[in-house]
Amino acid sequence: MTTSQAMAVWERTLREGSGTYRAGSGAFNGAYSFRTRFEGAPGSTPEELIAAAHAACFSMALAADLEKAGTPSTRIETAATCTLDRVNGLPSITTMAFTVRGTVAGIDAAAFQRAAEYTKENCPVSRALKGNVTITVDASLA
Repeated sequence: MTTSQAMAVWERTLREGSGTYRAGSGAFNGAYSFRTRFEGAPGSTPEELIAAAHAACFSMALAADLEKAGTPSTRIETAATCTLDRVNGLPSITTMAFTVRGTVAGIDAAAFQRAAEYTKENCPVSRALKGNVTITVDASLA
């Protein structure tokens, strides 16, 4: 079993305050605020971090699934769009949309889409979000 850690700090009020986060490994850190999260100001958001984590997990899992099927990939590129919307008056992550491009020898577009759909349902981050977030995938070969 592996564990991962991160830390976040928020200071002051919701609208005037700001926060910072950092990975336990030190590999990344950043700042966020009410304006970046809810008003589209430049900067990071927690949803951006979730999108990055999900895209990374998906890419790695799809590569593993393709390899298990006997068609190892050369490259998997996944863009993830995480949408924050209001549900019953509360800010909620509602969708995660993937656009996946793969370089895979010996596979056709339909087989690649099927592999991506399988991975969408079974990568660890997808399983963590399942039942709460609608996840879609548009997959094509490069």
